Amino acid sequence: MAQNWEDLLFAHWPVPADVMRLLVPRELQVDTFEGRAWMGIVPFRMSGVRLCGMPALPGLSAFPELNVRTYVTAGGKPGVWFFSLDAANRIAVAVARSWFQLPYFYARMETEARGHEIVYRSRRTDRRGLGERFEAAYQPAGEYFRAQPGTLEYFLAERYCLYAHRRDGAILRSEIHHAQWELQNARARIGVNTMAESLGVQLFGEPLLHFAKLQEVVVWTPQSLRA
Repeated sequence: MAQNWEDLLFAHWPVPADVMRLLVPRELQVDTFEGRAWMGIVPFRMSGVRLCGMPALPGLSAFPELNVRTYVTAGGKPGVWFFSLDAANRIAVAVARSWFQLPYFYARMETEARGHEIVYRSRRTDRRGLGERFEAAYQPAGEYFRAQPGTLEYFLAERYCLYAHRRDGAILRSEIHHAQWELQNARARIGVNTMAESLGVQLFGEPLLHFAKLQEVVVWTPQSLRA
């Protein structure tokens, strides 16, 4: 599938590695940077969602999305583990749950651009959720840069696959192709954030913030690591 990610905020908090270990399947290694695991909450907008080589369908190809994630490795390949993904499109939620085996939830979501600032609101209304909410206003605050290998920014951003857990216990990997991230430092006012509460994780202090204006992405069909 091809898709675009727009007006994306990376908000990251350090989490003790032993806490994260309890939340991630044992088949996956929890990635740490200088001994700490990280949890990311990532609001953005999807656009141009389509099968590769096919046109985007009006009404189905653009919607807000919100991810709760951490970072893992399997077979020596670093990637992303999603605790939840909220989207304001019921069809996208159903397809992603079925095809990618990802924990998608339907949510009522609003985004608004006010000058350089993005105002973002999400409330999970899916019956499988607990009404999780996220509200923030954020904007870029600096020049574009590309993260260098060995830095925390590179560790958090430059990952080119995602992992999922199939119902039969198999771990799935989906390759993700895109250019290196063009990041900016960011400012954010987070008014409400209950996205990690159901995980039993408390997010302390100010998050590390980065902004990305646009990323064009291709996501490949998931493959079982048992294959």
